[in-house]
Amino acid sequence: MQVTAAQVKALRERTSAGVMDCKQALSKANGDIDKAEEILKSTGLAAAAKKSGRATREGLIASYIHSGNKIGALIEVACETDFVARTDEMKQLAHDLAMQIAAMEPTYVNSEEQQDASDERPPSEVVLLEQTFIKDPGKKIQDIINEAVAKLGENIRVNRFVRFALGE
Repeated sequence: MQVTAAQVKALRERTSAGVMDCKQALSKANGDIDKAEEILKSTGLAAAAKKSGRATREGLIASYIHSGNKIGALIEVACETDFVARTDEMKQLAHDLAMQIAAMEPTYVNSEEQQDASDERPPSEVVLLEQTFIKDPGKKIQDIINEAVAKLGENIRVNRFVRFALGE
């Protein structure tokens, strides 16, 4: 089946994947955009898994202050190069994660930290990477990070965060 430019454009708008990746996924899916999106997601997860062992020595610190100036959060998000750290996508990811922290009050970055602290609360409540994303309840924070890894082509990880609330 011949893949059209309109199909590639539609898939790119839905996934933010590269042109050639979209074209290949559409070819494998015989032009079915939904199926092609699933193919891209699975290849993105595989790419994220491959990159997870790579060193993250660059990154950025982002902040979020909620209206009223009574709640705020700081987060350190690491990546492999300063080039990626300066991209709008990385800045938006870090800002969204800081907003998530301010809104959902996680205690730990990952499940290992929770296990080390012998905390019996459900991970979906206290572990940042296990929480449901406030901007898209159909995804977890780890899914959002995996999508960014697939799009930006580098390992990305949350190193640490802190949440401040006036009076706490």
